[in-house]
Amino acid sequence: MQVAVIGAGSMGHGIAQVSAQAGHDVTLNDVDDERIQAGLDSIESNLQGGVDRGKVTEDERDAALDRLSGNADLEAAVADADLVVEAVPENMDLKKDIFEQVEEATGDETLIGSNTSSLSVTELASVLDDPTRAIGLHFFNPPHIMPLVEIVVAEQTSKATEDRAVGYVEGLEKEPVVVRDTAGFASSRLGVALGLEAIRMVEEGVASVEDIDTAMEEGYSHPMGPLELTDLVGLDVRLDIAEYLREELGERFKPPQELKRKVRAGKLGKKTGEGFYVWEDGEVVGVSGEVDE
Repeated sequence: MQVAVIGAGSMGHGIAQVSAQAGHDVTLNDVDDERIQAGLDSIESNLQGGVDRGKVTEDERDAALDRLSGNADLEAAVADADLVVEAVPENMDLKKDIFEQVEEATGDETLIGSNTSSLSVTELASVLDDPTRAIGLHFFNPPHIMPLVEIVVAEQTSKATEDRAVGYVEGLEKEPVVVRDTAGFASSRLGVALGLEAIRMVEEGVASVEDIDTAMEEGYSHPMGPLELTDLVGLDVRLDIAEYLREELGERFKPPQELKRKVRAGKLGKKTGEGFYVWEDGEVVGVSGEVDE
């Protein structure tokens, strides 16, 4: 299968990586060559890390890298694709524009997927002349490690599209869960609710950042606590999703002031070096000790 991924950030290059490892030829697209190269470099680093840990052989690494290419021209990047997955920021207008461009540049049989974690796939599909080929493919961060993919079925999605999407995900050796297109789907709705409550607990002084995370890791076997996960996802991303869910589902998703303050201060988590934790070289090195004004 020929796969095109639009957006070379952490989610996009991760989706490109797992697709290439599964044997698909993959074209990675972004707004410029610099961002594409950064994504390809991250993939190479991830694969080398897999080799170092004995999870990936050198031949598997080399074969995956050989299947990857980059192209900053969106039309050219998607022209021969059997599946296109957009992984651009969580902005409805931007994603609709991408969907329209992809439909114009691809054949009738091309599946058009979105990695959105919360936005309506039904609304995204509505801009297509043939919305039956739209599907949500919600990967989890980081895609090369997390085993789950949420397949979001829009109101217009055909059964054939759903079946092809399930086959693609199973071919990646990941676990597909099929959900109806509702606000927040299943995972984001639950995950955001937990994350927001954890932030409120910090605000109220219930427990420390580390102890809240440890409680969920050790008490409920979560691989990562809700505050560290918020840092990994990005506080700005979590805020945008919370605002959307508040609009769709009500006040229980109202963002805490602590989240808003950190976003205003530019403390967005791992990508900026500080959120609820302090990060260096992609690793947690401490807890944010500053009081946000």
